[in-house]
Amino acid sequence: MNGARVSIQAEDFDLQQELASLRAGDARIGAVCSFVGTVRDRNDGSDVRTMELEHYPGMTEKAIEAMIDEAMRRFDILGARVVHRIGLLQPQDQIMMVAVVSAHRGQSFQACEFLMDYLKTQAPFWKKEQTPEGARWVDARATDDEALARWGIASGNA
Repeated sequence: MNGARVSIQAEDFDLQQELASLRAGDARIGAVCSFVGTVRDRNDGSDVRTMELEHYPGMTEKAIEAMIDEAMRRFDILGARVVHRIGLLQPQDQIMMVAVVSAHRGQSFQACEFLMDYLKTQAPFWKKEQTPEGARWVDARATDDEALARWGIASGNA
């Protein structure tokens, strides 16, 4: 795999370019699984005008690197890449992506889902939505904690 495994950035990303970099010349790869999250225009019954994401530089990257290390231990994958945006985002903007490569699809699907479940509850990001009712911080949902629990990991958000 070429390049860094984790990127926290304000600028948008190109999924095609990210996948090409992850695959770069590795003939062992038979499966590529990716997930792209986007900003919705509604959440918890309210319109969302914007979403602002904050993080702790250094700490966030280290936490996500540890998540990827855990995915590499649990699944037979050849590589993974996580890109997460910060700053002010609008509905329909890409917010993050997870991509995983392996020899076979099953391991890629599982590792990608594992990383998404982990990111939703454990990654140190703070999200603030602007709604017609004003600004509000977004908490992890109980369903996110339940998804993480199926991997045998207890969330600190419960």
